[in-house]
Amino acid sequence: MTSFETSPQLNVWRALLALAVVFVMLATTGWTAVRHHRGTTALQASLTAWDSGRLHGHRLPDPDADPAGLTRFFASLTAQDRARLAHRYPLAVGNMNGAPVPLRYLANRIALGQARDAERERTHDSRLSPAGQRAAGRRMHRFGNLMTPGRQILAFDPSGSGRIAEVFGDLPRAQRISVVVPGVDTDLVTFRKTYRPYSAPYGMAQSLFAAERTAAPGTRTAVIAWADYTAPSGIGVDAATAMRAEEGAVRLNGLLRGLPGTSPVALFCHSYGSVLCGVAARALPGRVSDLAVAASPGMRAASASRLRTSANVWAMRDATDWIRDVPYLELGGLGHGADPVSPAFGARVVSAEAAQGHAGYFEPGTDSLVNLADIGVGAYGSVQCAHDNDGCRAGLPATTTAGRA
Repeated sequence: MTSFETSPQLNVWRALLALAVVFVMLATTGWTAVRHHRGTTALQASLTAWDSGRLHGHRLPDPDADPAGLTRFFASLTAQDRARLAHRYPLAVGNMNGAPVPLRYLANRIALGQARDAERERTHDSRLSPAGQRAAGRRMHRFGNLMTPGRQILAFDPSGSGRIAEVFGDLPRAQRISVVVPGVDTDLVTFRKTYRPYSAPYGMAQSLFAAERTAAPGTRTAVIAWADYTAPSGIGVDAATAMRAEEGAVRLNGLLRGLPGTSPVALFCHSYGSVLCGVAARALPGRVSDLAVAASPGMRAASASRLRTSANVWAMRDATDWIRDVPYLELGGLGHGADPVSPAFGARVVSAEAAQGHAGYFEPGTDSLVNLADIGVGAYGSVQCAHDNDGCRAGLPATTTAGRA
């Protein structure tokens, strides 16, 4: 007979009790209060100006309109008029799904220059503390680095901790598009790191882009480092709930609906990013062929089929990843549900050998990165399953038609 002290049921009830206690404590300290940004952000001001703007006497379209309609609007303009709008409303155009990709790059470069100049002034603002002036200096240098020639900034919002998305490769001409969705502690400052570079969105996407080119040299690929949502800060309440994921899912699906062309898209969602992708799954456009999660705390679904997506659902977790010890359940809004690598979940489980813990899945030379790249280019026959069999590849072609040039 199984002892009460070691029974699986007891462990589950302990986890449930712990979550309930945390929920009550946090609720009584006010964490459930709705938080609003005070004041008008630079992006909001740009969108407001766009709403009241005119071009040759005609009103401008709703910036939140269907991306296809906005694409038609910009296509109807001359190159001079498109550039005029980018200079007048840089943040609005730079974040507008449906605007031409090169125009968004231009608009965001202009917006970055304006944000850099504003931070430079703040470094000498006597109303700020010395620490505040130093923080302004760090943001000034970060904005300047993002303006380095050759960098392709697809989205940029300097308000708060900041949001950003950057492209590697030729996005309008890509035959395969990959989107990297990162987890907690992601913002403008942490978007790119010198120490452990492949644990940050920039390094993840850069590494995946290189690996995809190795996997399919004849395929035109593009990878988006997508940090264009307000991620949770640390392993706290925000990380234990779906609030940030729900907000981010709307933004992610907006991006996907506004991507140019019809090429297949693969999502690569790390840690809390997998929660976001799970929430977004039901509304994903049909061109999303693959949804792969790594180091997932759960996807807010009991099984892959409950995600209600036509995309192939893949999952991986390294044996040294601490995320395996989180309680895979959901109670009162806390927790993210079933374990995506469990057999019962029903995802295609692939090898993450040598992934180097929770943040090392995009490290060059790891099985995890090679597998992610093979998924990204549609080379399904090359994907290595987690259990040394072909179960994760069952029912899939060795190589999809769009996976090779």
